[in-house]
Amino acid sequence: MDPNGSTAAQLFEHTTHGLTYNDIIVMPGTINFAPADVDLTTRLTRNIELKRPLCSSPMDTVSEHRMAIALALCGGIGFIHYNCSVDEQVTQIKKVRRFENGFILDPVVLSPDHTIEDVVRIKKTQGFSGIPITQDGKPRGKLVGIVTNRDIDFESDRSRKLREVMSSQLVTALQGVTLTEANEILRKSKKGKLPVVDKQGNLVALTSRRDLLKNRDFPDASKDAGKQLMVGAAISTKPEDRVRLDALVEAGVTVVVIDSAQGDSSYQHDMIRHVKKKHPQIQVIGGNVVTPAQAENLIKAGADGLRVGMGPGSICTTQEVTAVGRAQGTAVYYVAQAAKKQGVPVIADGGISVTGQIVKALALGASAVMCGSLFAGTDESPGEYFYRDGVRLKAYRGMASLEAMKAGGGKRYFTEGDDVKVAQGVSGFVPDRGSVFDLVAYLAQGIRLGLQDAGIRSVAQCHERLYGGELRFELRSNAAIREGGVHDLYSYTEPDPAGRRK
Repeated sequence: MDPNGSTAAQLFEHTTHGLTYNDIIVMPGTINFAPADVDLTTRLTRNIELKRPLCSSPMDTVSEHRMAIALALCGGIGFIHYNCSVDEQVTQIKKVRRFENGFILDPVVLSPDHTIEDVVRIKKTQGFSGIPITQDGKPRGKLVGIVTNRDIDFESDRSRKLREVMSSQLVTALQGVTLTEANEILRKSKKGKLPVVDKQGNLVALTSRRDLLKNRDFPDASKDAGKQLMVGAAISTKPEDRVRLDALVEAGVTVVVIDSAQGDSSYQHDMIRHVKKKHPQIQVIGGNVVTPAQAENLIKAGADGLRVGMGPGSICTTQEVTAVGRAQGTAVYYVAQAAKKQGVPVIADGGISVTGQIVKALALGASAVMCGSLFAGTDESPGEYFYRDGVRLKAYRGMASLEAMKAGGGKRYFTEGDDVKVAQGVSGFVPDRGSVFDLVAYLAQGIRLGLQDAGIRSVAQCHERLYGGELRFELRSNAAIREGGVHDLYSYTEPDPAGRRK
């Protein structure tokens, strides 16, 4: 036994059984920098970079537009689930994409003959009310006014025509204005919206003061070249989901994940090839996989990233039901090692409940982690809070639970048309975790502290030291695992994952 610990290669090559995150510990390194100096920038796929290595799982109790918006603002990314119709998933994507823009190139518009009720409806369904008014009510029509909350807040008659309440004294910018110039006009004019028009006065784009504030408050937000928030979406391997894919691409999706419990199938190979052939600009994440052979097959098909994990989730019973899968620590290490040769990042999916497990996933080669239960209890996850035994809870269910499969989740398990459904997951409840914004801040700081203790300044350096043999590990006995946690106290106060006291 090396007194300084083992390299990852030594650790896994000399171990005859699968290892989970709790089975190992990372050896400390030399610290000569502060936690704030740790750079969490990482790659989600070949071409997508994130400032935080955090993703939300495409589950119907975890990821809809509010989750995706919050994570993207914080530097991560959310993946919208597909337990819904194509139109519903497209609507979720559009809400994320419209949330923050440099220039909104397809703004929602109304005509002077629309009513206040139409504005109220748009605000309720799409979350905004600053609406340009064009002469014919078409997006590229002649701009004649704008309606904001200030124009309608105290109007009790919702049937009034917009021509009666709209603001017609407008501050506009001419087509060709840069985003910096547009922002300066907004600052000086103190307006909330800035329409951009051509020389004939036709509306061509819109920008918003609210976006300026978001740029200031969320400098690490995950944005594309068009300054819109990035968002992912799940699709299945079913042939009909090729239509879903087309609709998602048109809506502006950044990346798609092929959502399969066992990803190494001819169905997924065909879907990945289809995505890359028809929509080469879209990054595609394949999975789930747990072995190098699986990884190589998906990379050969064209995958830009891989999702690793088969059975480690808190609500997943796949390993018990099917006897197929792998311990997550072992799976992440071997898949990441194989994918690295092809320049493909991997996402550790499942088995994450505390910051230390995120650090271990990164130390074993993952570029990001995908979380379900950790994000399920937040304000931004779908569903309502309720109380049980004085504890504030939210529902959380596996996509292979009977309830989720009835809603469409069986697509990822090839069981959608089966008369007899065998559940590979359960439904349960998770405690209130507060806002994603607070939770991500807590998780990010915990990751920085973990990497600092290991003497590592960045995710990239973490991987360099992993494959260079400088990063050292040690196996833990059951007694060591117990010793490493809280023990031998009569009682104690436990902080929750958002850093608050329970």
